[in-house]
Amino acid sequence: MKAADLISRARAAGRTGLSEQEGKALLAEYGIPVPRSLLVPGSAGVEAGIAGFTPPYVVKVASQDILHKSDVGGVAVGLPDAVAVCAAIEEMARNPAIAGARVDGYLVEEMAAEGREVVIGGLWDVRFGPMVMVGLGGIFIELLQDVSFRLCPISEGEAVEMLEELRGYPLLEGQRGQTGIAVRAIVDALLRIGGERGLLIEQEGAIDELDINPLIVSPKGAVAADARIILSSREARGDSTGSRRAPGAQLPVAERFRPLFEPKTIAVVGASANGTRIANTFIRRMKDFGYKGKIYPIHPEAPQVESLAACPSLAETPEPIDYAYIAIGAGQIPDLLANTNGNVRFAQVISSGFREIADGAALESELVDKAHAGGCRVIGPNCLGIYSPRGGVTFPVDAPREAGPVGVISQSGGLGTDIIKRGQWRGLRFSSLVTVGNCADVGPVELLEYYFADPQTRVIGMYLEDVRDGRAFFNLLRSANATKPVVLLIGGLSRQGRTAAASHTGALAAGDRSWHALVRQTPSVMVATVDEFIDTLLALQYLRLRPRRPTRQVALFGNGGGSGVLATDGFAALGLEVLPFPEVARERLEAMQLPPGTSVVNPIDAPVGTLQEQNGRIANTILDIVYSLAKPDALVMHLNLAAFVGRGEVDPVDNLIQAAVGVQTGYPGQAHFLMALRVDGSPELEEAKRNYTAQALAAGIPVYDELDNIARVLAAIRHLEMRMAGR
Repeated sequence: MKAADLISRARAAGRTGLSEQEGKALLAEYGIPVPRSLLVPGSAGVEAGIAGFTPPYVVKVASQDILHKSDVGGVAVGLPDAVAVCAAIEEMARNPAIAGARVDGYLVEEMAAEGREVVIGGLWDVRFGPMVMVGLGGIFIELLQDVSFRLCPISEGEAVEMLEELRGYPLLEGQRGQTGIAVRAIVDALLRIGGERGLLIEQEGAIDELDINPLIVSPKGAVAADARIILSSREARGDSTGSRRAPGAQLPVAERFRPLFEPKTIAVVGASANGTRIANTFIRRMKDFGYKGKIYPIHPEAPQVESLAACPSLAETPEPIDYAYIAIGAGQIPDLLANTNGNVRFAQVISSGFREIADGAALESELVDKAHAGGCRVIGPNCLGIYSPRGGVTFPVDAPREAGPVGVISQSGGLGTDIIKRGQWRGLRFSSLVTVGNCADVGPVELLEYYFADPQTRVIGMYLEDVRDGRAFFNLLRSANATKPVVLLIGGLSRQGRTAAASHTGALAAGDRSWHALVRQTPSVMVATVDEFIDTLLALQYLRLRPRRPTRQVALFGNGGGSGVLATDGFAALGLEVLPFPEVARERLEAMQLPPGTSVVNPIDAPVGTLQEQNGRIANTILDIVYSLAKPDALVMHLNLAAFVGRGEVDPVDNLIQAAVGVQTGYPGQAHFLMALRVDGSPELEEAKRNYTAQALAAGIPVYDELDNIARVLAAIRHLEMRMAGR
């Protein structure tokens, strides 16, 4: 029976899942080996029915009422002949737990050959659609949760990668005299479930959860010994925003969004003629920021607002409006946008009172429908604004006017402000930042597509709480357009967890499994805090990724032996190596006869006295030797500024920074160079640190407070380089 027929028949019978026999028939249709089986109503007719089967046999009770058959004595294994099979069936029928259930019959199967138990699962994730899982059976999945997830469809390389991630993977290849199993058979089964033409893709929308538990894998192959499939009545999700039908959707994405980020005309709705509201504050900030276009306050009565000539409606401005800033009562906004007569390209709705409250979903839907009818796209609602230095637009006060390469999408307005202001003092410079709130119309996918196409943006940051079109998001990140690194900060992970599941796969998929799967499959990295978000964006602003040579070997150079030792452990825990330099490099460094207390093995521990040699220019020679002979993938200079206080009249830090600049110039692109400037919190050192940081940033060197910050950043860089290299 065809897959669609199996599923349709089960649904027509009002069942929420397939029987084990139906589940195995579905697996067999997709090329996954299953045992020969026979469903019998009782012991009568068993001997004739299994005449062509090969012993030993397994018997299982088939009942919709019994979720875990073995817990109620509904499984018998290792049965040598038909007599033993009949006896097992009759004993099960007398079991009170089985006798009181609705029994469809008893499934008699050939018993799979001995082998390693593996679990393969699938589920429908609320964000991204179908996912596939693999784990080792027994204690590995029950207690250790040693599993790996990926979003579908997976490639052959990703299937192999999933297995290699398992802590128990060496057991599959054979350890301590044990024979290895057919790992290739597991890869093949994963592809038949979650690959491009796998069951989860071709039956997308029909299956909620799937367990092959266990898949028995021997040296000769694999057999699905059990199968549980939970059906769904919903259809596959599509584009929830309707953006493909929205005004301007036919335009190339860069042209479509240019009026938003480089508006020549701005309308402001909600400013008072005789008071101060958020819209008045926006106008004042735009003036202070130096916006060069026309600003049109919209007011039904006042001739002027904030010393600007006002217009009675959005449809009556002297020229078309690229960007409208709207901060009035939520209930007034849908009709306001419906009556723009095609005069407004983008409207950012600052107001709240939509889907974020219990009874606001209908109003939000009305907002989008009426805005589209009026020829307008909506940003928000429930947000704060956009910041675009190239367009002269800002919502935070005193934001940097200098444009940079960092583009950010934030579902939180307040956090967007935080990212701009905290990033400003760290050295971040933005191509733009847009707060999107509820994403009723324009959402993360369209804006991410824009940033990929925008020549000014080189790195993308996203703070997200809800991806309503997660499948399109994943597909875009997997596409050929995804040529820039993406840093993800995700909020609300704990609330997104599944509260109940009918399978191992569903239970294990709670929380952030799907996000981690997405990161493993795309040129993106996920961070946990705002500080880590800014740290990573800062590195990507200044450093150029090297997909052909992903970062692994790190050299440390600075003062503080204990700091170097601790950092070595921290880097190693994140998959980075701080290994001793090659002998030829060590010999050259030792030949310099540096002052006592200096270690040149890696980390290079150089006391203050060493760093003061030649007024700090000693670092030029050290770095030249490291770059030319050790050839690390990254070099981290760490300086404890407090150690220089009271240690003579020489302050070598300026020259140490210049040495870093010189080696980067002499060996362009060879190694990522990052710096940690550590202080004790005193005002004097904080001021010195600010000055040194400014020098380093001007030279293209990102600066951090501690070495562990740099370790996390370099681990993120390594991950991005490997993903962009297809590894």
